Amino acid sequence: MVISIKKWVLFKFPFLYKVRVAQLQTRRRFQDVLARCLFARRKSAIELPYRCAKHKSVLRRTLQGSDPQLQENKITNLRIALGHIDGIIIRPGETFSFWRLVGKPTARKGYIDGLMLAYGEVRKGVGGGLCQLANLLFWLALHTPLQIKERHHHSFDLFPDDRRTVPFGSGTSIFYNYLDLRFFNPTDYTFQLKLWLTDTHLEGTVRCDSLLPLLYRIEERNHRFYEWNGLWYRENEIWRLELDAASGDILTETMLLHNRAEVKYVVRQEKMGHKSVGRYGEEK
Repeated sequence: MVISIKKWVLFKFPFLYKVRVAQLQTRRRFQDVLARCLFARRKSAIELPYRCAKHKSVLRRTLQGSDPQLQENKITNLRIALGHIDGIIIRPGETFSFWRLVGKPTARKGYIDGLMLAYGEVRKGVGGGLCQLANLLFWLALHTPLQIKERHHHSFDLFPDDRRTVPFGSGTSIFYNYLDLRFFNPTDYTFQLKLWLTDTHLEGTVRCDSLLPLLYRIEERNHRFYEWNGLWYRENEIWRLELDAASGDILTETMLLHNRAEVKYVVRQEKMGHKSVGRYGEEK
């Protein structure tokens, strides 16, 4: 109840909302200075020799009640942001930060209105749609030994699946700069992110300077829709399997995420099941 009142106050009085956002952004800047984190900054047009993960996501989805033009605007925003991340090198001991590379999305930089998710609602705002890029980067990182240091989940499941190739709950929420996506390189290997747009998809790979001894597979388990107190919820677990690259034997299984979110769309009986997801996010 306290959280609901807080949300109501912030949206009822936009000035207070802006003050709160500015406060959180300033706090994040001070935190980064005090932490003395070594952030990945260097880019290279030369690709590292070995690919260790790949994925792609559909650019245009059927989102009931939303303006299709906002999806076209999203593609413009993605194209600008890609220029700041494509080719980034993550050396041993370095941390990837989405916002440290992309910076604040403003109209002056060419960003335009796109879809944004805030407090369980779909809104439009400058730079909207960049969460699709963060989702892809998070999914790629899960298929590598990179360690997730910061990731924020969505509180609601707002849209039904449309050509989904990754499990529910495997995305991430971002908001400049205090809701970030960050992952750390604890290994002796150097990694590189390569990203591009086609006419229909956002695509990306993680490349490495050496062959990795392990492969990684993400699986969804115990997925279900259920009703409670007149509301529908969706729940699942996301597991990561480490496999020996030479033999393919499973070495470890670790539960990474337990997701539970209120569903904001009509749940039909045929959606009670869900497809399993295989290596690199390709459906089995």
